[in-house]
Amino acid sequence: MSFMDKAKNKAEEIAGKAKEATGDATSNENLKRDGQTDQGSAHTKQAGENVKDVFKGDK
Repeated sequence: MSFMDKAKNKAEEIAGKAKEATGDATSNENLKRDGQTDQGSAHTKQAGENVKDVFKGDK
């Protein structure tokens, strides 16, 4: 996995955590749910990249 892919996935995860925390602090369930969705998406992308790395033989 390239460094840029890792950075993009991490940035999406951090943004999702921020959205979730903001939604929680303001009692905005939609924003909180959006943040959780963003985090899930980032984790899924990361897992896909890890699978690609295994088949390519990268560590």
